[in-house]
Amino acid sequence: MKWWQSAVFYQIYPRSFADGNGDGIGDFIGMAQKLDYLKDLGVDGIWLSPHFPSPQFDCGYDVSDYTGVAPEYGTLEDFKAFLDAAHARGIRVILDLVLNHTSHLHPWFIESSSSRDNPKRDWYIWRDGKNGAPPNNWNSCFDGDAWEYDSKTGQYYYHYFLKQQPDLNWRNPQVKEAMWDAVRFWLRMGVDGFRLDAIGTIYEPENLPNHTSGYNLAQLRKLEHDLRVHHNHKKIRAVWRKTFSLQVGQPGLHELMKELRAVMDEFPGDRMLVGEDDDIAYHGNGHDELHMVFNFPLMRRIPFSPIEVQKNQAERLGQLAKIDGWPCNTLGNHDTGHFITRFDPAEAEAQARVHTAAMLTLRGTPFIYNGDEIGMTHLMLEKVEDIRDVIANWVYDTDVNVYGMSPAEAMQHAAHTTRDKGRTPMQWANAPQGGFCPAKVKPWLPVNPNYAEGINVADQDKDHASLLNFHRKMTALRRSVPALVEGEQIPVKPRSRDTLAFLRKNKKQTVLVLLHLKNTTRKYPWKAALDGQYNQGKLLYSYSEQTLNKSTLTLKPYDIAVIELS
Repeated sequence: MKWWQSAVFYQIYPRSFADGNGDGIGDFIGMAQKLDYLKDLGVDGIWLSPHFPSPQFDCGYDVSDYTGVAPEYGTLEDFKAFLDAAHARGIRVILDLVLNHTSHLHPWFIESSSSRDNPKRDWYIWRDGKNGAPPNNWNSCFDGDAWEYDSKTGQYYYHYFLKQQPDLNWRNPQVKEAMWDAVRFWLRMGVDGFRLDAIGTIYEPENLPNHTSGYNLAQLRKLEHDLRVHHNHKKIRAVWRKTFSLQVGQPGLHELMKELRAVMDEFPGDRMLVGEDDDIAYHGNGHDELHMVFNFPLMRRIPFSPIEVQKNQAERLGQLAKIDGWPCNTLGNHDTGHFITRFDPAEAEAQARVHTAAMLTLRGTPFIYNGDEIGMTHLMLEKVEDIRDVIANWVYDTDVNVYGMSPAEAMQHAAHTTRDKGRTPMQWANAPQGGFCPAKVKPWLPVNPNYAEGINVADQDKDHASLLNFHRKMTALRRSVPALVEGEQIPVKPRSRDTLAFLRKNKKQTVLVLLHLKNTTRKYPWKAALDGQYNQGKLLYSYSEQTLNKSTLTLKPYDIAVIELS
């Protein structure tokens, strides 16, 4: 197996992870100090969200220098020290690579926007307007119109995201070469791969036709808000897809990914690529594009039901098997936030345990979002001045100035919309500011006050029954049971409405995984469920510490069990 297939990954959001110099912002000094914590957690790989110089209009995803380090995070030497320290502990590091766009303050765009005949003019997408209006009716998914007028040169530039994030023109060979040079810079330094941001948005149709959804972004956000009240997520996704269908998933993407894979393969050590997408087509033939894409359809099914998980797994594993592809599972990230918030608070910790167990026992590489291992929850911001997410500021202004909402109502909408709610500082201790930064320093985002209720590392480290120690046990179990890492996955039939059951099997070992997803107690007839194919079982793990008898196992509410079969 490749290292990235057996690894447990952990996403670090640099600004919020660990403040090493006491300025209220996370940095590489702080990250390096927490590497032993990650090693003890069972982490083999780190996905580092953008650490590059940036004016921070989109929290680092507006890059102004692809080969540098943001001063608030440290220096290039600090990064190298962090990378070397991670490698010394057997932890690989992959970086976030933003291909679709740069910052409007990147030197490339400053040159491009200086005049129509600048050599870098064609590095971005510039067009004349039509009848005093933008080139077409496309939306930005972040801030309204997708076109920003430049009075200096009399043309519009295109931006799928913020106006401060102009899209690169990837049809220009010079853009490719410049970006591939940046990729090689980090690979030479020793990074182990990249997570690719927003790859589906890289190309646009050259004739730029109008979309026909009938919505602009303000109307779309309002519809989304109204439909979410009625939990009509299916319609929300359908309208979003129609509105942005011409701006996502256009021809040329797979050829570009092949080029990037060729760059990666210039370097030794199985450098890897994981895409922010769920389309298995990005695997190419299994060996010529990306190594993995995320199973976002599974993440969207939280809270899990056994039948829905089995359906998801049958579909994705079946497709991946045709190309010898490898799956990748996650429960949350910097955009979706902390998954525990999706559960009924009365059962949240128990549900978080069994969902975590699913991610760590299903076939594929798991990714943990920082803070999920201690059950961090969303923080609903109450003051406009605390918002750092430009999307939420735009929502607030639109609600007040377009829809006439009261400031209080608009703030509530913005608080639910903002990605800030899941990006708050890591809670290290039951101490002022959650131990993230000095007590008298204001952190870049407010710390969730529930650090004082046991949702912090220090308290959970001492608690045998804590969520943190559960994570440690599960990563240790995964590492000690080879079938959970490399084995094929076989569903157990008939499907149950309350217990997810499947086999993990390699040449030497077969284990039965039971994940009880209901607040009920039942006797699971493990031997009968396997049609008598296995006569004996050894209980490798039981969350409720039950005893395995010859034919059944008692499952308590939200129980977890792993049985080795023979």
